[in-house]
Amino acid sequence: MRLHDLKPRPGSKHRRKRLGQGESSGHGKTSGRGGKGQSARSGSSIRIGFEGGQMPLIRRIPKRGFNNKRHATVYWPVNMEALNEFDDGARVDEIALKSLGFANGKAHGVKILGSGELTKKLTVVAHAFSASAKQKIEAKGGTCEIAGQKVEAAKA
Repeated sequence: MRLHDLKPRPGSKHRRKRLGQGESSGHGKTSGRGGKGQSARSGSSIRIGFEGGQMPLIRRIPKRGFNNKRHATVYWPVNMEALNEFDDGARVDEIALKSLGFANGKAHGVKILGSGELTKKLTVVAHAFSASAKQKIEAKGGTCEIAGQKVEAAKA
């Protein structure tokens, strides 16, 4: 294949609508602008939601209450079965999970969920754990660390 063999996909290219080319063209006389009025004039543009001076719908509807969604903490959910991808005795943190594609997109951190079975002993560092996930990790001899917290000094 060479450059001269390349062609656009069928249907991706459209002819420009040629306005004012006579009545039989389908785009003559009013050229697709309908009858008379503000929208038929040249240079006319009406903003979205404008209703001709009538109180717009968005301003007529009552606005009540509070929505907490913008203040919510969003976690990437990672199930137990996903942790089996790591080697026995490995340290699993947010960076390791991202490298395998388990934590992608915008979020405030990682939450480990208890769905599935864990087959390996791991040190898991996450921002949150479900109760069942914590229990399963510790049952296999692993440890759960909350990310961002200072590690306690070695107990004497």
